Amino acid sequence: MSDGSMISKRVKQEEAYEEDKNDLVEQEEALVALVEHRAKEVELLRQRVSYYKSQLVEAEERFQDSQSKLARLRGRRFLASSNASLLATKRVRVEQRIVSPEHINIGSENLLQPKTELIIPNVSPKISQPIKPEGLVAKTIIDLEETAASNRAVRKRAKKSNTSSTTDVEVVEIKDGGTKRKFEKKEHKDLIPLVESSSSPTLIRSYSSNLIPSQHKRKLRSLAVCPVNDQLFVTSALDGLVNLWQIQGRGSSASLLSTTSCVSSGERRWPEDMAWHPHRNSLFSVYTADAGDSQISVLNLKKTEGRSNVTYLEDKPHVKGIINSITFMPWEDTCFVTGGSDHAVVLWGEQDENVWKPKTLHRTLHSSTVMGVAGMQQKQIVLSAGADKRIVGFDVLAGRVDFKYLIESKCMSVLPNPCDFNLFMIQTGVHERQLRLYDIRSMYAELHSFGWKQESSESHSALINQAWSPDGLYLSSGSADPDIHIFDIRYNACKPSQSIRAHRRRVFKAVWDHSLPLLISISSDLQIGLHKM
Repeated sequence: MSDGSMISKRVKQEEAYEEDKNDLVEQEEALVALVEHRAKEVELLRQRVSYYKSQLVEAEERFQDSQSKLARLRGRRFLASSNASLLATKRVRVEQRIVSPEHINIGSENLLQPKTELIIPNVSPKISQPIKPEGLVAKTIIDLEETAASNRAVRKRAKKSNTSSTTDVEVVEIKDGGTKRKFEKKEHKDLIPLVESSSSPTLIRSYSSNLIPSQHKRKLRSLAVCPVNDQLFVTSALDGLVNLWQIQGRGSSASLLSTTSCVSSGERRWPEDMAWHPHRNSLFSVYTADAGDSQISVLNLKKTEGRSNVTYLEDKPHVKGIINSITFMPWEDTCFVTGGSDHAVVLWGEQDENVWKPKTLHRTLHSSTVMGVAGMQQKQIVLSAGADKRIVGFDVLAGRVDFKYLIESKCMSVLPNPCDFNLFMIQTGVHERQLRLYDIRSMYAELHSFGWKQESSESHSALINQAWSPDGLYLSSGSADPDIHIFDIRYNACKPSQSIRAHRRRVFKAVWDHSLPLLISISSDLQIGLHKM
């Protein structure tokens, strides 16, 4: 055999070897990809199994709760019928003792019987009168106090009748300047299976829109509806003023009740964010931690001699920068949480009336500004969203981190769903996917993402905020455009289910009234929008 043929044979053998080697590499890569895919599939199935196990446990608890309610109801009905029978027996015995034989005519159908009068105490119902613009603030506070008195009467009647609801409202006694309040236990609704379940949105019809001047001289910053009186809401602006409004004509207009200067005590800064006390007629505002300025103010709307009372909390747990967010927790013990530019999340607990003590939950879990904070209903977990792209869940009772999650964009805010206690929203800086939905039980699986396309600006402002509808099925959002965007979480598209051209310039926020079919919005055009739905 010649040298040339041997060389050619060797080359062919090497080429065959290389092909076999390449085939093995390709097979290995394919198997690695398949293994990763199967691992993700297994993890997803495990999450689903865990989810349905938790659903089974909750369903069993609801079933047992319904059974116990039925048993209590039947027991009360049996007791009522027994008492009625016993009362009838006693009445017959009394009549038998009182009626004398000579008054009884055996052949007559009519018996002369003594009648016992049942005396019912007279109860005069309180009729709430509409508030006139010239008597506004004092009248509003009187109505709030009458509501508190009515709650006390309800509590007393509940004790007398020995009936109480175990799922909706638990009556508790809290001291609040001589008044009582009720702590509401909201009922959980499982809305997560409805997310992305429909190919077409359920639209909300918009009947009319009305713009009224905000009476602020500088750009508006905050908007909040009163949790104990849906007729009231407040606005704040860069002029440092807080305006109290009352809705008139079922949402057709609003009357300005009062204007209060709520600038900080030192640097005279405007409120960065506001939150209503969940059971009192007071408003909490946050400022900055720079220059030793006051960090929290409390505006008492219960006027004394015609003047509102603004006080400042002494403690200053934040060490630098703006305090971006304040939110009251949906728990039985009244407390609120603040988050700021110093990366800190602080829990403020009420020690006594108007006495609040801060406790720093964490200061190093975020590497940048904390933009939003919130509390979950079913467990004492504080959520925080930061400009460092992190979402942190902190277990207050355990004193440790429950979960941490990193996304691809900075987080602007966090907003729990009012009905499904496992569902919450994160606002991000990604265009056309600004809003994300998550299940707190499975943070690594994003449920849905949606957003809007901005026409007037490429930047996404942290001043744009969202709000849930009372039924938890819709989200409203402001935008850099003059539009209010509404999202139906059941809609499987990534765009708004509908948009309302509401203002002339950018919309900061649109919130839902809890008793009226009404959206209230604020804008950089210095107008307040009232939109009947």
